This record gives sequence, structure tokens and C-alpha cells, in this order.
Amino acid sequence: MNKNGNLKVIPLGGWGEVGKNLTVLEYNNEIIIIDCGLSFPEEEMLGIDVVIPDMTYLIRNKKKIKGLLITHGHEDHIGGIPYLLKEIDVPIYGTKLTLGLLETKFREHRIKKADLNIVNFGDKIKLGKFEAEFIKVGHSIPDSAGLAVKTPVGILVSTGDFKIDHTPVDGEIIDLNRFSELGKEGVLVLMSDSTNAERPGYTKSEKTVGETFDNIFGKHKGRIIVATFASNIHRIQQIIDASESNGRKVILSGRSMLNNTKVAQELGYLDVKDGTIIDLNDLNKYRSDEITFIMTGSQGEPMAALSRISASDHKRIQLEANDLVILSATPIPGNEKTVGKVINNLVEKGIKVINHTSQNVHVSGHASQEELKLMLSLVKPKYFIPMHGEARQLNTHKELAIELGVPNENIFVLENGLSVEFGKDGGRIGNKVPAGNVLVDGLGVGDVGNIVLRDRKHLSEDGLIVVVVSISKEDGAIISGPDLISRGFVYVRESEDLLKSAKKVVDDVLKDCEENNITDWATLKFRIRNSLRNYLYDNIKRNPMILPIIMEV
Repeated sequence: MNKNGNLKVIPLGGWGEVGKNLTVLEYNNEIIIIDCGLSFPEEEMLGIDVVIPDMTYLIRNKKKIKGLLITHGHEDHIGGIPYLLKEIDVPIYGTKLTLGLLETKFREHRIKKADLNIVNFGDKIKLGKFEAEFIKVGHSIPDSAGLAVKTPVGILVSTGDFKIDHTPVDGEIIDLNRFSELGKEGVLVLMSDSTNAERPGYTKSEKTVGETFDNIFGKHKGRIIVATFASNIHRIQQIIDASESNGRKVILSGRSMLNNTKVAQELGYLDVKDGTIIDLNDLNKYRSDEITFIMTGSQGEPMAALSRISASDHKRIQLEANDLVILSATPIPGNEKTVGKVINNLVEKGIKVINHTSQNVHVSGHASQEELKLMLSLVKPKYFIPMHGEARQLNTHKELAIELGVPNENIFVLENGLSVEFGKDGGRIGNKVPAGNVLVDGLGVGDVGNIVLRDRKHLSEDGLIVVVVSISKEDGAIISGPDLISRGFVYVRESEDLLKSAKKVVDDVLKDCEENNITDWATLKFRIRNSLRNYLYDNIKRNPMILPIIMEV
């Protein structure tokens, strides 16, 4: 090992969670970044659009950054990049499709200048003291890569998201030979995808889904609506193949679905016959059994195409009695309720729904236990870091590594912000750096924190009462009020007695303050809020947000 410094591995996203993957490799005064993704808000994150990693550490050290390496084009690996580029100018390296999808995101974010560099598998990129090689892996999107990064202290291998599919849709098989060669050369650290670490056996081939589609499409006599991830190009290809072989035209719905398929077609990653994809305006030119819709909404997203159709809220697509809906995805953890709501809406309308629990219409893009073991056996790392997964998945992956002979003390189960260092004295846990969630709400990035979320939750559950009081600027005497305005608390017409009594409570507080010559606004507001809260809770066991407003006139 080199004696001049340590290699630091710093996870800023994707450890202890699913999504917003971001990893930092640092040696002395040089940094490279692997991926920069986003995740979608949890149920309690009211009003939040997306969640990105806390990039404070990168912003503080932006002069050290040599480059950003992207493993593939899924949102949880590229979705945070536009936000990063607004803070840091960094060269980006990725495969052709990955950068093509990224460019569409840049247009949405109005990013006009970006240093994008297309990399082919096997290419080696020199970035300061680092040398990175892209290695072909299998996943649910074409052009997915693992990485081998040569550093002054040894080779680090990151699998990226992967599975071992011997019959992939595009015929591009994972380069196990290269991983094996690296293992023979000697690998210091392996970081490996843990998403499916709890699943025994092997992950099924994507081609099995195509066979299911072909069978379903050949039998159904009405329209078929398939919802899937817009970035799952392999799945979209198989839906198109099944449609073409059964005489169906394809209509795309959803902005991201239209954008991604356009990019994939232009770059040669989607094979579509002329005339297969038609415009929604031409829907009425064909019989119902000649139509397939491919759309967004497999996760129950409220504004996605399928969700709006299920709620009869889509302006241009209405359900028909003989429609068949296929949900070709599994719910991301936390999305089960929203997906269930969409399914229930469809079933209540008499629509037949097929999902992964009833037929083989989805397979994972992530390796199961036997594939994870094979990767460990080929790479033979000295140190192992399970990545990309919740705590239980990371720890299950650790147990698999121990079974294969990796010493317990050479395995590091990390959390976001907790670094590990490798140097002449071996590997050890390092310092913690700032890490966490940055919430994006509209154009606001990071301006909504825990306090704002708490207030939103409070408002959504208990409502609001505004107390308005006017006082004299000259002597502090009450001129008018108190007036009570209620929103989301009680129905005013049916609660007049309660609100009259509440108004009297505030009246009594104001009179008491006036008699005791209390004119400090902060004290007035505190006493109004406290007395009214106690009264309302004692009488109806509710705790609305109380907002006193005092005006001088």
C-alpha cells in the first residue's frame, strides 16, 4: 500500500435506504463522485416533490472534485445531478444512453452548459490520482455499468445496480470475466448492490416477462394499459414487441415516458417498427383490441397518467369496460398505499388488473443471494462494503460475505455520512460528514425542513384558527376583535356555540392583560395561544394550530 495517504469512502446517499444514491471517493486533496440520485417523498413529507442528498460536503470541497461517474440512467442515480450542477461545475462521465437521459433532465432544469463525456465499456478515465474503468453489468436499463477504480492504495470495485441475466433483452451480458480478472489482480474493496440481499436463489431473466406479455396480449380482446417505469427501457421494448406481434398500435402517455422513449429510439436502444407508435389523437382510428397504452403511474404517483385515469381525471383517456390494466413494477417501499388506491379505483370501475402478485409481469433488476455470492467469489475483495439498501438488507449481505470467508472485521456496514478509510494500517471507520435529506418543494431546494413539515402535518391533521385583534398604537387599548377565523378545524355553521365560547376565552385573556398593563406582543400571543389551546382540547379533544395576529391602528 501507498504510505502517503488514505482512501476515504464517504456515502452521502443510498446507505440505510433505497434511493438517492451518492458515493464520494477521496484521496488526499482529490475527490471523485459516483452517482447523484434522488428519492421520492415519504407519506409524511407533505407537499414535497423529491428528496435529494445533502451535498454540503461536496460544496465545501468543490475545488477537490475531479469528476462525476454515473453507473446508469435511473432516477435514483441521476435525478440529483441537476441540483449538484447548480452548485458545482464538474465533468460528468457515463455511457451513451445514460448521458442521453441526463440531457433531457438538463433541458427541464434549463441547464445549458454541462461537461458530458461518453464512455464505452472497457474505457479507462484518468481523474487525478484515480483511474476509473466502466464494466458492463445487467440491470433493467441498457448501458448499466459497474466501476473499477484504481487508487494509490488499491483497486475499489463498485458493482452499481446489477443482476446476472444470461438471456437479457438486448443480448448484452454482464462482463463476469472482467470482474474475475480484477479478482485475480487483487481487489482492496468491493462495494456491492444489496437491494435484493434478502431474496434467496437467482433473479429471473427479463425475458420471462416478455413471454408473459406475449401470452396476455394474444388472448385479450380489448385495450391493454401497461404502467411501468419510464426508465425501464428493456420493459418498454418487450411491451412494444408483444404489441407488434399481436397487431397492436402503441400510445405513450406521461411526459417522462415520452421523453425517455424518444431518447432511447434516437440512440438505437429501442427497436420499433415504423407506424407502431401512434399519437393519442389517432386513438379513434383503431379498434379497442388494436391499442396498447404504455404509461407512467406504476407507483401510484398522484399526477401520473394511470393515477389520473383510475380517478376519471384524465382529460383525454377514459376507461372502457373491456380494458385490461397491467402494473409492470413492484411498489417501492412506502408506495404500497398509493399503488393499492389506484388498483382499488380501477377494480371498483370493473377493470381487470394484473400485477406482479398474480402473473409474471415484473422481475427485479437487482441480484438475489446466489448472484451476490458469485460476485463476491469472483472479485475476492480484502474488504467488503454492502451498499444500496436498508439496514436489514445491508446486514443480510454482510452475513452472505461472512459465509464466503470475508472476515467480519473486514466488512463495513455504513450509514449516510459515516466514512471508512483505507491506508497502510488497513481499513477503519473514519469521521462523519454532513448527510441527510434535502427536500425539494417546487423551486425551493432545502428551504423546507423538519419544522415546516411538522407544521404541515399539524395543519393537515388538526386545522387552523386565526385570532385577529386590533389595538391602539397610542395606548395599547383593544379597538376591535378578537375575530376568530377557522380553516380545516370545524364546520363553522355547525359549531357556532363552540366558536362563541372560544372567542370569550380570548376576550377574557385580553381584558386580563389590559387590566395588568401587559402590552408586550409576544406575551399577548403566548397567553392567547395557551388559553385557547387548553379550552379547545378540554372541550373537543382537538389541537388546531393557533395563529394570533395583532395589528396596531
